[in-house]
Formats: sequence, structure tokens, C-alpha cells
Amino acid sequence: MDHDSTDHPKPPSKARRGSQPDLPPPDLTAADVDPATSAAEEDDEARLPEAPEEPAEAIAEGPLAVGHAAIENAVRLAPTSPGVYRMLNTASDVLYVGKAKNVRKRLASYARLNAPLPARILRMIAATVTVEIVSTTTETEALLLEANLIKQLRPRFNVQLRDDKSFPYILITGDHWAPQILKHRGAQTRPGRYFGPFASAGAVNRTITALQRAFLIRSCTDGFFESRTRPCLLYQIRRCSGPCTREIDFPGYGELVREATDFLSGRSHAVKELLAAEMEKASNELEFETAALYRDRLAALSAIQSQQGINPRTVEEADVFAIHQEGGYSCVEVFFFRTGQNWGNRAYFPRAEKSFTPQEVLASFLAQFYDDKPPPKLILLSHEIEECALLADALCVKAGYKVEISVPKRGEKKELVTHALTNAREALGRKLADTATQSRLLEAMAATLGLPQVPKRIEVYDNSHIQGTNAVGAMIVAGPDGFIKNQYRKFNIKSEGLTPGDDYAMMREVLERRFKRLLKPPEGDAAKAKADDDSFPQWPDLVIIDGGRGQLNAVREIFEGLGLTQVSLMAVAKGPDRDAGRETLFMPDREAIKLEPRDPVLYFIQRLRDEAHRFVIGSHRKLRKKDIREAGLQEIPGIGPSRKRALLHHFGTLKEIERASIADLGKVPGVSAESARKIFEFFHAQAG
Repeated sequence: MDHDSTDHPKPPSKARRGSQPDLPPPDLTAADVDPATSAAEEDDEARLPEAPEEPAEAIAEGPLAVGHAAIENAVRLAPTSPGVYRMLNTASDVLYVGKAKNVRKRLASYARLNAPLPARILRMIAATVTVEIVSTTTETEALLLEANLIKQLRPRFNVQLRDDKSFPYILITGDHWAPQILKHRGAQTRPGRYFGPFASAGAVNRTITALQRAFLIRSCTDGFFESRTRPCLLYQIRRCSGPCTREIDFPGYGELVREATDFLSGRSHAVKELLAAEMEKASNELEFETAALYRDRLAALSAIQSQQGINPRTVEEADVFAIHQEGGYSCVEVFFFRTGQNWGNRAYFPRAEKSFTPQEVLASFLAQFYDDKPPPKLILLSHEIEECALLADALCVKAGYKVEISVPKRGEKKELVTHALTNAREALGRKLADTATQSRLLEAMAATLGLPQVPKRIEVYDNSHIQGTNAVGAMIVAGPDGFIKNQYRKFNIKSEGLTPGDDYAMMREVLERRFKRLLKPPEGDAAKAKADDDSFPQWPDLVIIDGGRGQLNAVREIFEGLGLTQVSLMAVAKGPDRDAGRETLFMPDREAIKLEPRDPVLYFIQRLRDEAHRFVIGSHRKLRKKDIREAGLQEIPGIGPSRKRALLHHFGTLKEIERASIADLGKVPGVSAESARKIFEFFHAQAG
């Protein structure tokens, strides 16, 4: 689906030329992202929910009677019109959100003492002390409100859509005479054409890269574009047509934008035919370089379509949903088809108890999935769901156009659903296998280290700095489903008067900032979030730090000062000569632990430590590069104004100086071999 916001503005009348170096934007990846709505490049991997709660063998007569009494009281006050009801426990946590055409009739079905209800419903009734009701004008409004409340409140007895986030789009901007192609998330307020949704940032990035090769549309920001006096490297490698310096005129660039828009709008066959004709014409006229350019553009378009895998012939726009259940878990695979092209797929693992049927999970999943997303005109399902017509009406109300929901029985649509169902089955199988392996590692770790319980949440901390500058701390998180990257945190060290290189003081600041926030009682929305039974634990069972006995004792003092006694601590010291496989593990009040080099638990601990090191080094380098770019060359010892001018004259920009080897630096007039080494080491010093 694409959206058009405005026509392209006309170009300025005058072009600027000069001697600006032949370099691309400072960060090609960032240039492809709308800076106003940029998000993390790496999509967080979907996680399996916690194991569904087993049905209780018996329900205590007292609590069940209390729940029935609370519901009976609500029945007397409930309206006979459509609405949404919420069941709450003694802590005012929402247990269940439901909707009904007749609220009184629906609640009365829970109040019958001898009704044959599933164990899940009986547990819900037993925990209920209050029922809140919101009346709506229509059943459609009730369905929309129910989906919104489930996503917001995450009640434990509802099916819950997890790992939900906005999908990326491709945006061809419309607020500049030379439109830019970029990735966009969030509100679609910037003028231009939006194409999507795509299932992942990776799918968008691959498509944008191929589109640049095929249509030579710029990806740089407007500010970078306006400052150019010479084409950048992207022009040299034939990924941009160079509109910034008028290497192409406005009509020519507009034609490239039109072709790209046509391709993304589903008219790919016509675009490829046009390019093939132009290639043939150039070849006949012996303009072989031009013909080669058209050949490369055709190859880029073919690459896009080959990466998309299955591309339907008769389905122009649709979302395909298939659900598979196994081992008490559910996997919903979603495929996005727009303009006859496959724009990716994604697996979801909603939280649902074993008693929920595939139809029930899928129905609740769909309502929540489209709560904040525009639906396509066609939705294909693997299972028949109840109230299908009601859901279609609700989506029509939201979208403003007709939305059809169907379960195909034959033909290409059936093939699409079957393909999605196969992917759902395989995705759940892989996830169950990965989770089982991770669970065994955690169990072995608990046994080896003598932990009081199998850890559900492990936090690993590390610091990075160079002689105290650009100091940053980092926390990575792991659990039963592996690394939980959306829980990672970095901490810019802020303490004044900190002795440069004082690792103990840096770790103290990081841990105090982390755990004082947890020790503070939650308020408002945070308090509601704490009641979410399915949320990943916020408190760690085990904290791991990089260091030896000294670091462990320092952290232990910090924890004692904060009153933390329930969190296990461990320090991992590197082996002699920093050899992996010869680490020593330190825990409070215990002898040092040395595991066999091939022990799986040791491999697991190494992975945790190495991931923390990777994350903190990456965070440090970002700070350092920013510092270097802001400070220029003044910070390099022995580099005065003359050498600075010589370096910039030779390389053009600071970025190129940073990339240069020692040999290249030594070729600059006035730069000795020793100075070249100092410059190189300044840019490539290892953080510690």
C-alpha cells in the first residue's frame, strides 16, 4: 500500500560547483533513515512467552463463591447494550477484558454456579473481586475498544500480542525538487509517497539499496544535498544520478523518480520492458557504456524480485495470517503482499493458555494487530474465526474502505496460506528447539554455580573508555529465549571529579543508576505495567561483571549499600594472556571456580561476556567518533595548524584521514613516520 502526499517542488535555478571532495554522506546507513522518525535498525527477535499456566486441579470453594458474588452484583447493574467489561482482582489488576453485544447476558454466563466452564475461566472467576463496564454504541465499537484495552493493559487471561512494533515503510519524499528515498517508521506526516509495510528493517534496507542501483535516486539528507559542490562517492559507484550538482537535469531525475514509483506501485513489468528497450537502443547505436548502465539497472530490479521469493499473480494487496500450535505455544506467521509483490514475513508468538483454540488465538491476534495499523483490502486466514463479519466491519470503520476477510479453499490464495502455514510450523519448531537448548544451559548454569534457582533474567555489565575519556557503561540481558536486545541499556558516565580510568567508580555509578530506578516504587502507568504477569522480569536473578575478585567485592559493597540481597553475583576474570577457555569465575564467599575448557556452561558465560563487550565497545566508539568529529585534529598530540592543513588538503575530510593507513599518512608532506603512527593510533586506539 502506498500513500501520496504532494507533488514534487521545482528545482532552484542555479547549480553550485566547486572542489568539494568526492565523498559520500558520513553515514550511508543513517542516510537511508528519516531522521525525524528513525528507529533501531535491528528488529528485536520475537520471543516465546512464558510457559502457559497449567490448569488447576481444583478451585477452592470460598474464592470461587466470592468471584461469583462479585459477577452477580455486576450483572444487576450491567446494561443490555453492547460494551466492554473488565474483571479485576484484589490488587485492582485487570485479569480479563471482554466484549459483548449484550453485556448483562454475557456476564450472567459467568455467574452460573454449575455451568461447565474451562479451568482457565474458573481460575479467572475465583480471582475476580470487581467488574468494570464501559458501554458502547455498537458491537463494532466494542470490538475496537476491547483490542485497544488488551494491548494497553495486557490482562493475564487474554490472548496477548507480543513484540508489537511499527513496521517500516519506504518513503520517496515530496518536499524537495530532487526526491530522496529512505526508510520511514511512525506517523506518515512528511509529504511524499509511502510504500509498505515491510516486515523488517532488513527487507527495507535491501530493497532501498537495489532501488538505488536501479533508479539512481539519492538517499542523502537535504542538508548534505544542499552543501554539495561535487558529486559524492555514490555517484561514482552508480548508486546516484548526482542531482545535487546537476549531473542530471530536473526532467531526467523526475523520470527516474517516476520509474521507481511505478515499480513500487506494482507496474514492475512495464518498467523492466522500458529499460530493456532503452538498453537495446543504446546497444544498436554502439553506446555500449550506456547499454551497460541499463543492463545493471535491470539486474538490480531482478535482484529485488528474486529476494522477495513468492510473488502472487492474482493477489494485488493482502495480508496472509497462518497459525500453528505445538507444545502449548502458538505461532502466527504474517506475510505482506503489496502491489503484487512480497514485502516480507514475520513470525509472532502470542501469549495464550493451552485451552485456547487456534481460532480463538487468531481472532484476538487480528483485532490487536490492526489496532494501530492500516489494514489491506484483503486478509487471508488459515482458520475460520468467529465473528469474522464483525471484525471485517470494524476494520472497514477504521480504514474507511471495504476490507474482506476470507479463508481460501483453492487456487493461488490457498497456496499463499499454505506457504504461510508451513513457515509458521517451521518457525515454531526452530523457536522451541532454541528455547529448549537455552533452558538446558540455564539449568546447567544454576547447577554448576549453585544458584538458588534457574535464572530467568541475567544481566551482564561492562565499562569502556580510553584513559577515562568517553567513558560509557553498558548492560546486556539474557533469558530463556537468548539475548533480549530490547532490554539492553547504555550509561554515559556523568560523575564529576571521577578519576580517569577508575573502573570501580564507573561501575558504582552504572549499578546505582540501574538499581535505584528499580527500587523506586512505580507510579501511574508503570504500576499497571508491573502487574503484567507475562512481562519479562525486571529484576535480575544473576548479575555478571567483567573482572576478578576485586571487582566482585566492589559490586558486593554497592549491593549491600542498596539493600540488595536476592540477586546472585559473579565476576568473570580472563585467563592468562587473556586466553578464552581459561577464565576464572568468582562468587561471594566461595572459592574461585575454574571450568573445563570445553564445558558448555563456560561457553555460555563467554558468550554473555563477549556480547556485553561488543555492545559497550560499540557504544564507546560512537561517542568517540562524535568527539573526534567535533574536536577535529586539535586533540592529536604533535599535530599543529600546518600539519592539519596539509592533512586536510591531502585527504579532503576528517573521515578520510581516519580511514587512512600509516603508509598513506606518511605520504603527506610534513608528516613524519612517527607522526603518521601517532595519528593512526589516535583514531584506532583500543577502548578498555
